[in-house]
Amino acid sequence: MQRQKEKRAASNLTRRDVLRTTAGVGLMAALGTNFAHAQGSDVIKVGLIGCGGRGGGALGDCIKGAEKVGAKVEVWAVGDFFAEKAQNRAKQYKIPPERCFSGLDSYKGVIDSGVDLVCMATPPGFRPYHFAYAIEKGKHVFFEKPVAVDPHGVRMVIEAGELAKQKKLGVVAGTQRRHQGEFIENIQRIHDGMIGDIVHMSVYWCGGGIWSRPRQPGMSDVEYQIHNWYHYVWLCGDQIVEQHVHNLDVAQWVMRANPISAYGVGSRHVRTTAGHIYDNFTIEYEYPNGARVLSMCRHWPGDGAGGEFVVGTKGTARPGEWVMPRGGQRIAGKSTGSGYVNEHADLIKSIRDGKPLNEARQVAESTMVAIMGRLAAYTGKRVTWDFVMNKSKLKLMPEPLDPKGSLPEPPVAIPGKEPLI
Repeated sequence: MQRQKEKRAASNLTRRDVLRTTAGVGLMAALGTNFAHAQGSDVIKVGLIGCGGRGGGALGDCIKGAEKVGAKVEVWAVGDFFAEKAQNRAKQYKIPPERCFSGLDSYKGVIDSGVDLVCMATPPGFRPYHFAYAIEKGKHVFFEKPVAVDPHGVRMVIEAGELAKQKKLGVVAGTQRRHQGEFIENIQRIHDGMIGDIVHMSVYWCGGGIWSRPRQPGMSDVEYQIHNWYHYVWLCGDQIVEQHVHNLDVAQWVMRANPISAYGVGSRHVRTTAGHIYDNFTIEYEYPNGARVLSMCRHWPGDGAGGEFVVGTKGTARPGEWVMPRGGQRIAGKSTGSGYVNEHADLIKSIRDGKPLNEARQVAESTMVAIMGRLAAYTGKRVTWDFVMNKSKLKLMPEPLDPKGSLPEPPVAIPGKEPLI
């Protein structure tokens, strides 16, 4: 109905006219020389790095998010390690072969193809390197969570994020709860003191098993591990990092601080598929105000559960649903639509307004919280924030990484034997 109304009466400004003359001018200025002014209309050229299911979802959400704020995107280039995935996505969006890239360096092809905004949905182990290159080249970035799998990668993201600020580049991460109305409203109530001082949180993501892909004939070790990336720590960071980071990010948001330490357990108990990641973690995080956050995640058959629960001195809350002062009624947060779409809409609007969002440090620190928990479980040691941020030398990316090379199957970490480095 709205679009039909906008087409009425030629004497009135259409939405496109408004975009060209007002907001569009701001968008062009914000995007600078990287902005694509195609055929007299304001179009943001978007490149996708990582053409699997999550990449396709992120690209679709980017298109919807742009529409939500009166902008338009053109899918300009795609890239993936596997040529077939890149080609299938290129076919979907009618992208010519010269802008369809494959191989380990496909991300450079996409970033250097003339795009304005890059959507990154590769396995997490690659994200720090892709992000740093995109910022170096002056591109706005949406990247999925987590943004690293080791302390080295986290530091890379923080450093590149600071450069993005200097260059006035927009950076938004796939922690969609940060862009979801219920969470925004309820956590603001918590920060305003509605349930008093926070003394405890429980955060959890407990579900069944995950996909496992068989090895295809002729695949090298490297190709197979990337094909089956969720099962290898150098690529996914383990489930506490790859998946549970969502809930830990909410804890970070509520607590408004980084934890002092992490201590806990984990194991590979029921997982029988390829790889070496654990299938359960339970970690206690200590925060500077004395509060504890109990984190739980698992890939086990049985009853699933996920979410966050906050205990304050004057009440309780489930941030994605409600806040309840002691003796009062539950107060629900209001929905603002899909957080998956909103995160893209908020990024594009911030660029258009000349006030680009920059979530790099925020998501990097939440990723580091998850890495702390993994290290605590793997080693059996208490792991401090100071250690992971300032002292750890851990870098998981194999060097050199030969796509056709051998890469022995890593052993499962055994607490007491796994070194803390």
